[in-house]
Amino acid sequence: MRIDPSRAIGGYAAVMTLAAAWLALAAVAPAATKFDTIDVQRINVREPDGTLRLAIANHALIPGIIIGGKEYPHPNRTEAGMIFYNDQGDENGGLVFDGGMKNGKPTNGGSLTFDRWHQDQTLQLVSTEDGRDRRAGLVVNDRPDAPMDIAAGLQMRAMKPGPERDALIAKAGLTSARRAWLGRSEDGSVALILSDPAGRPRLTLGVGNDGVPSVELRDAAGKVTRTVR
Repeated sequence: MRIDPSRAIGGYAAVMTLAAAWLALAAVAPAATKFDTIDVQRINVREPDGTLRLAIANHALIPGIIIGGKEYPHPNRTEAGMIFYNDQGDENGGLVFDGGMKNGKPTNGGSLTFDRWHQDQTLQLVSTEDGRDRRAGLVVNDRPDAPMDIAAGLQMRAMKPGPERDALIAKAGLTSARRAWLGRSEDGSVALILSDPAGRPRLTLGVGNDGVPSVELRDAAGKVTRTVR
């Protein structure tokens, strides 16, 4: 068999070109690292441009409230868990949990929440336990259209309850109206409670801890106008 020198050189060049291209791609592509166990206190998941999208942390290092590129101290976040962030790096929900023996009684808590843009949670799946008091359910909230003024809200925590504080809370966009609750309350009853835009319960469909079902309709003042048992 006679080998054509020009074809042999061409084939060799093609093979070397493909090999060089493969090596170049392998050098650029990020290498996947595998671990059996990782012990950490916090993991930040970011986009290629550095935008924070997810934080997984223990209670000591869990983030505060991050809105508009600034982190504010959270007034009552002491749990461990995961905090979710939107495309802009603003907090928009989370999954947190805590629990243990406190003051000689078992406690437990878990919460999965979804927030409005630059606002607090509008949907929450929650379960809490404090000794014999247990509560679990689904909550739907209304939040203001205006973004929260978090700095103003933190300053108001030192104020005494009253009309002046309530007015400042409303101005800062920190009000909330619970529109729906479906779940078990601390008294052992289970119910679907539907409320008006002001958060006043108007219709309750429930079963008490005695097993008796009932339907209650209330007016805007909270007075029961009709009961079916």
